[in-house]
Amino acid sequence: MAARRPINPRGRGAGGGGSLLFLGVDVGTGSARAGLFDANGKTIATASSPIQIWREGSFVEQSSTDIWLAICSAVKLVCKLASIDGTHVSGIGFTATCSLVAIGADDSPVTVSRTGDARRNVIVWMDHRAVHQAEHINSFNSPVLRFAGGALSPEMQPPKLLWVKENLKESWAVAFRWMDLSDWLTYRATGDDTRSLCTTVCKWTYLGHAHLQQMSSEVSVAMQACGWDDVFWQEIGLGDLVESGYATIGRSVAFPGHPLGTGLTRLAAQELGLVEGIPVGTSLIDAHAGGVGVLESYPREQDAEDTGKIVDSLCRRMVLVCGTSTCHMAVSRDKVFIPGVWGPFWSAMVPELWLTEGGQSATGALLDHLVETHPAAATLANSAASQKVSIYEVLNGILEKLAAHPTVPFYSALTKDLHILPDFHGNRSPLADPHAKGILSGLTLDANAEDLALLYLAAVQSIAYGTRHIIEHCNAHGLQIDTLLACGGLSKNKVFIQEHANIVGCPVALPREKESVLLGAAVLGAVAAKKFVSIREAMMALNAPGLVVEPSQDPQVKKYHDAKYSIFRSMYEQQVANRETMAAALA
Repeated sequence: MAARRPINPRGRGAGGGGSLLFLGVDVGTGSARAGLFDANGKTIATASSPIQIWREGSFVEQSSTDIWLAICSAVKLVCKLASIDGTHVSGIGFTATCSLVAIGADDSPVTVSRTGDARRNVIVWMDHRAVHQAEHINSFNSPVLRFAGGALSPEMQPPKLLWVKENLKESWAVAFRWMDLSDWLTYRATGDDTRSLCTTVCKWTYLGHAHLQQMSSEVSVAMQACGWDDVFWQEIGLGDLVESGYATIGRSVAFPGHPLGTGLTRLAAQELGLVEGIPVGTSLIDAHAGGVGVLESYPREQDAEDTGKIVDSLCRRMVLVCGTSTCHMAVSRDKVFIPGVWGPFWSAMVPELWLTEGGQSATGALLDHLVETHPAAATLANSAASQKVSIYEVLNGILEKLAAHPTVPFYSALTKDLHILPDFHGNRSPLADPHAKGILSGLTLDANAEDLALLYLAAVQSIAYGTRHIIEHCNAHGLQIDTLLACGGLSKNKVFIQEHANIVGCPVALPREKESVLLGAAVLGAVAAKKFVSIREAMMALNAPGLVVEPSQDPQVKKYHDAKYSIFRSMYEQQVANRETMAAALA
């Protein structure tokens, strides 16, 4: 897959070419993508290459070798589409899902699979094998958990490490490095094992604020890791990491965008079709790169040049990075502790600001699941293919026809009898309940296209109710969110965005550039190349506003969603009561 626009030459790149371009690389759940951006943050070209994934129940695995080959293919293709060679690229940034990579002393893959397949050395972010390990870790109530919403998710790295130690003893013994995927990508590109404050703070319990008084993010040096909590690792059963001086999980850390090593190694440059020595920035997790790529994309007031006012404005925004899952990202000047919501994380997204991170574990994945398992899916998929559009565009068209009926008061009211609790992969925020399950209420024997369209709309609304729950919870604990910004695949769906605006009751801003995660990755490369002095400066230069979607002003629409939201909240409460009833029956 690929897209491009003509290059507007300006300046000279790191290798002496005729255009100043920044390369962003993003590894998602199903593909590796590459994007080239000019000095105004405009997309020049994008390309993608699929990656292999193995799913077996709660076990989800990938191969770092396969991922790197897919990156090489995507980078070569994007350069071909842009009609450039490697000399035009001034800086490179990498971002990826928060998956866990295991490699040996010779950098070869170490299996994390019960099958013993050496290719499978990546535990994918959505893997839930470590639910029991997470519960064990949370039972100690370590002080570090305050900076993770009070409890670790099985999607974080300590539970997964503990699972490997308990279940794959040989792999645990021979693994020389355990790395977040985005950190492994920069290591593979530069040979520098410095870890990102983003990955270590958000997924490994590293206390980034240990560096709070140490230096400014504009002083670009790697820092000795001093934010690990020895007692935490010892009490949960991973004291051997402490004994090794944290050699396997990170002895040095840096702010996102810090230039690593001497840039791209000769081998990596050959594999990518680029030039040796191109600056490579310390990485971000993909959702956090989306935040960097979109947070400054809200239309700015004419007189908003005061730095303090700009930061205050940033702190009233929440970024929805909407893909397979959705991450809800907000920054603040001061740390804010919110039960059930990850963080506060210092410098994990925007250096020197505190990050609060909510999330929904299955959003795009939920829509895909409900649509693909419906009896009408095959017919609609064929219709979409013949029209060369997505199945969701076909569903949106069906909904428009249904809403035009004179008995339907407004679009959203189509789902008055259909209610969904979207926790099909647990509840990440704000309930922090990995045991939560999805609920469908209001089903009939209908199995036609109209029935699927209504189910899809109800699911979109349920996801938006989940976002409303997260925002209300965050604001009740100290944040002041009044504006949403959205990026990612689902943000391109007009129904998804409008329903979020109506249900949350605030505007949803979309960025000018459609590939915000890739742009966020490119920002890292721009900062590493010293084209900007900080992430904040690069964001202000490269982010640009697009469409702003306003909520409905119809009081009937608000009344309707308030009622459905009340039912949404009660469905989880009833589920918990049902769970307790059945547990008592089986006791």
